[in-house]
Amino acid sequence: MSENSTAPRSAEAHDHRDRGARLFPGGPSADPAGSHHERRIRSFRPRRGRVTPGQEQALRRLWPQWGLDIDGLHRIDLGRLFGDPEMPVVLEIGFGMGEATAQMAAADPGTGILAADVHTPGQGNLLALAERNGLTNIRVANGDAIILLREMLAPSSLAGLRVYFPDPWPKKRHHKRRLLQPEFVALAATRLRPGALLHCATDWEPYAEQMLEVLSASPDFENTQPDGGYAPRPDFRPLTKFEGQGLDKGHVVHDLLFRRRTD
Repeated sequence: MSENSTAPRSAEAHDHRDRGARLFPGGPSADPAGSHHERRIRSFRPRRGRVTPGQEQALRRLWPQWGLDIDGLHRIDLGRLFGDPEMPVVLEIGFGMGEATAQMAAADPGTGILAADVHTPGQGNLLALAERNGLTNIRVANGDAIILLREMLAPSSLAGLRVYFPDPWPKKRHHKRRLLQPEFVALAATRLRPGALLHCATDWEPYAEQMLEVLSASPDFENTQPDGGYAPRPDFRPLTKFEGQGLDKGHVVHDLLFRRRTD
């Protein structure tokens, strides 16, 4: 059960991406970074999927205002992006259809959420949820989160990082594609403020073990749990319908809460 796992693309979606075209005028780009950055093993599969009329309308109307492509060509001014230079901003990598993101934004309107994903229906759905619920503290980023962190965010600019149910890449030969690797954790540390929280969650036991091992070995982070293990699900992470269905089937979800060291 991985909430952000991906499905095969249709031939039509494949054609859109291969041409580098935008699926909707003024909307998210098919491959925003293009050839500007090196090709490497990625932790995600490109995703288009079927877009509903409501999601399409949200993308057409709201993307120019609340969306951004991860092109790797400029540094983002988060204060300007959210219209408040004092607002703390949390990066969420992989938000699925956006329901949990919208709930967290509603519960904490004083925190900006920069939500990054490559799933076009989810992008449209989250924009629609933000508009419907009057959530002005959400911005949606389209593309590779590694390029976003490395090229477009300033050092110590983030108040937190959330990675909920990333693709577990269960086959051993695909483990190198998992996002939570030492290199990613080291990069994330440079963009997080001292004291900022890195919060991961997964229902895939072997991936949870890898996450715990990698984060525990990092000199930049400390486990918030005195016993050095997993954390109870914090109240600010909503229990989604998808996660609830997995729990009913006996799946075990592990949360990991690590804090950026201040020393």
